Amino acid sequence: MKKPTEHYTRTAQYLHWIMALIFIFVWLLGFYSGNFLSYEVNGSFKGDITSLHKNIATLIIFLVVIRIFWRYTNPIPTLPSTMSPMMKKMAHVGHLALYFMLLALPITGCLFSWSAGYPAPVLYLFNIPALIDKNPEILAVVKPLHIWLSWAAGLLIVGHFIAALKHHFIDKDNVLNSMTKQPK
Repeated sequence: MKKPTEHYTRTAQYLHWIMALIFIFVWLLGFYSGNFLSYEVNGSFKGDITSLHKNIATLIIFLVVIRIFWRYTNPIPTLPSTMSPMMKKMAHVGHLALYFMLLALPITGCLFSWSAGYPAPVLYLFNIPALIDKNPEILAVVKPLHIWLSWAAGLLIVGHFIAALKHHFIDKDNVLNSMTKQPK
């Protein structure tokens, strides 16, 4: 890996913001369809929303693999020297948790879909090959797991957002700028 810089590479920045937008969008779709729609009342509309959720969410699997590869083959900015060792460790653990969620959510979503007897489509172009058949016992585990992970991921994202704002407005350091400014 190369020497750390002041800013993330432009590719890392694009991947970060594209994935953030995708995640927030599919999280909101999942929340909406899971809490405000029912098949009995809304019929195909819920199916359309769920299909849109799955078609876009599965894209995250591919993007996170690219992002992890990019992250470990390109320099990253060092954390501010004003941060305590404990805060630096918490930042590291928080980022690992975010990467875990970016993998765990679409994987449990695929398992949820397959175990319910449905495909796991990607951008309306193709289906990820099913690794399991329809299975109510697996569904009984992965459905609540996917829901709980989504809530945990939502909280992590909110925490990540608050931490970025704290760095920018209270600490007045370069943490937020490292993901928004053009690298030199």
